[in-house]
Amino acid sequence: MSPRPSPTGETLAVTSSRRGSGSALAPALVASATFAATDPAGAARSATSRRPVDFYTRLGNPTVQAFADAVAELEGAEAGMAFSSGMGAVTSTVLSLCSQGDHIVAQRQLFTSTAMLFAAVCPRFGIEVTFVDAVDTEALVAAVRPGRTTLVFVETPSNPTMEIVDLAAVGGLRGPITVVDSTFATPLGQRPLDHGVDLVIHSATKALSGHNDATLGVAVGDTDLVDHIWGYSVIHGACASPFDSWNGLRGLKTLGVRLERQSANALRIARWLEDRPEVERVLYPGLASHPQADLASAQMESGGGCLSFVLTGGTRAAGSFMDALELVLLAPSLGGTETLANHPASMTHAALTPEERAEQGIADGMVRLSVGVESVEDLLADLETALAAIGG
Repeated sequence: MSPRPSPTGETLAVTSSRRGSGSALAPALVASATFAATDPAGAARSATSRRPVDFYTRLGNPTVQAFADAVAELEGAEAGMAFSSGMGAVTSTVLSLCSQGDHIVAQRQLFTSTAMLFAAVCPRFGIEVTFVDAVDTEALVAAVRPGRTTLVFVETPSNPTMEIVDLAAVGGLRGPITVVDSTFATPLGQRPLDHGVDLVIHSATKALSGHNDATLGVAVGDTDLVDHIWGYSVIHGACASPFDSWNGLRGLKTLGVRLERQSANALRIARWLEDRPEVERVLYPGLASHPQADLASAQMESGGGCLSFVLTGGTRAAGSFMDALELVLLAPSLGGTETLANHPASMTHAALTPEERAEQGIADGMVRLSVGVESVEDLLADLETALAAIGG
């Protein structure tokens, strides 16, 4: 009898969320902040063990660890750790791995809070950061200083410009620890560890949880690396909530069907926007017109549920467009069941100067759409009305 084939990612998203649940189809919620030991020796063992789930929830919790383990399984990682937010995961990772005198190579096109961590916080601790256009693989490789660079951090696809970083090139770097923020792609869209990357981070608030009811982050990689990050994180204190982790486990079960619908909707909308005279350009990894379409196709399973486009009328056009939306909601997050519109220049990237936004390719007329699971016909009708309002 031939062996059964390994389950696909879509199946793992369903089954991994109930590991350790016994016969229960829904995972257990363990809301306790602390745990009673059966004897002094047991208390001592828990207090001195790595990532205990039966001592104190800041150090570990069964429901929180179940969520981290589920994401690790989806990414093909040995271990995972959950945090109270995506930035909790990013900050704990960076500050646990880097010290005074170390050097970091960071992608220039990053989520604003991540960029601020590298630009404003790391230098305060004597950590030098070199920003590069990571789309330029040669520039990324050249920025690494042998024996000095401790960490290389990239985000692909990038927020909000949808630029793609070559995962094989990042994974091929020798010396520094390589970290990829893969929030936009999800583990069903790409698996950076398969390309040799050391650590993958997600803002699990977004597509992994998928229902806008959990604030979570997660980092996955080999056990020694995750244990090292845990050692710092218990001091940093960005521990994940059991309630949010429980919602995250529930969200993972529908990740496959959500991503399939969102990707199909996003591709349809992106193609429709390309034909609109009000739109200067559309940025979506699934489009043949994307500058890195070949690379996106090679390392991603789909274009994902997010896209950006630039309106020809700049800030004024973006304001009129956003104001006229009804079904599409104005909000800064992404990856959930609802379609959300974001104007980066005045919302998520408002803290940047106009020059900094221009350097990152964020135009004043750029709008980012996180496409949901609604009827695409209804979404197109709402977008049609909003585009018509620009000239009103």
